[in-house]
Amino acid sequence: MSQIAFITGVTSGFGAACARQFAAHGWHLIVCGRRQDRLEALRAELAATVPVHAVALDVRDEAAVNAAVAALPADFAEVDLLVNNAGLALGLEPAHQCPMDDWQRMVDTNIKGLLYCTRAILPGMVARNRGHIVNIGSVAGNHPYPGGNVYGATKAFVRQFSLNLRADLLGTRVRVTNIEPGMAETEFSLVRFKGESGPSAKVYAGTQPLQAEDIADIVYWTATRPAHVNINTLEVMPVCQAFAPFAISRTG
Repeated sequence: MSQIAFITGVTSGFGAACARQFAAHGWHLIVCGRRQDRLEALRAELAATVPVHAVALDVRDEAAVNAAVAALPADFAEVDLLVNNAGLALGLEPAHQCPMDDWQRMVDTNIKGLLYCTRAILPGMVARNRGHIVNIGSVAGNHPYPGGNVYGATKAFVRQFSLNLRADLLGTRVRVTNIEPGMAETEFSLVRFKGESGPSAKVYAGTQPLQAEDIADIVYWTATRPAHVNINTLEVMPVCQAFAPFAISRTG
């Protein structure tokens, strides 16, 4: 029997790569994203290989998330894997200059959207006593950097929420994994700089960053371990990225 994956944020980056990876291995897919044109193009691409149910969805809308899950066709209703991928970073301004709208959007997407999807799908997994939730965190949840204020905080939430889910689910066969990528070349920086390609390109100049396919491969590997194996947290960086020394101000 084919397994069913519910993947958010599929219209670019990690989400699109995950959808392609799981489709290549015969999984049935529920693909969700905000951009209708890209969503339809991906659905058409993957439907040539596996059954695909596409949902135009903004995960920040709790009612829409609940409605989408409640309306899943019978053939897609028993979700085996939830990949909470939808998320974003906005800006690199210091905290006292960052627009509040940016902070609120990151919290609404990275935290609340993840909560809404998890809460909608998890009860079915527990009732069936099987399933796996994979959350896409970030190294920014573990390692601070200037301008990472609320983005890093939201990913720290993802890490702790994932660990607490595991604690709550002890005694069931539902697994939880938090995958924490470092520098990855997707639309991430283009979104962070609000469509400005110049600053975005500078982020990756002279580097060999992770690619979306690298993360999709890790998500697939995590999801296909034997049923008794749970990967709690997996942090991954490109070789060109490491850890900085402590910062010291000499001016006061």
